[in-house]
Amino acid sequence: MTDVALASNDVVLTDRAAKRIGRILSKQGEGTVLRIAVSGGGCSGFQYEYNLVKETPKADDLVLSKDSATVLIDSLSLEFMGGAEIDYVDDLIGQSFQIRNPNAVAGCGCGTSFAVA
Repeated sequence: MTDVALASNDVVLTDRAAKRIGRILSKQGEGTVLRIAVSGGGCSGFQYEYNLVKETPKADDLVLSKDSATVLIDSLSLEFMGGAEIDYVDDLIGQSFQIRNPNAVAGCGCGTSFAVA
C-alpha cells in the first residue's frame, strides 16, 4: 500500500492525492471541494466522475479531509468504492488521479472506467 494519509469507511486517500487536491482547491473559491462519484457509462460499465463543487456535505456523504483537501463521496458511489484507494500518480506517461478499487473486476486502459461482478 502507498503512503496512506487517511482512511474512512475503507476508502483511503493517500498523501500524494491529498497534496494535489489541496493545490487544486487552493486555486478555487473558498468552500470548493472535490466530489468523486460513480456513474453508469464508460467502456467498462461504470466510470468515476471528478467534480469541483461548492456545496456542504450531504448527510449520507463520506467526507475525507486531509490538510487543505476535502473529498466528498455519496453513499451510492461508496457502495462501489468500498476498500478503494485514491492516489495521484506523476510518472513518465503523465499525471492523473487513480482509484485502486478492489470491487472492480475489469477496467479500461485510461483508468476511469470499471466493471463489477
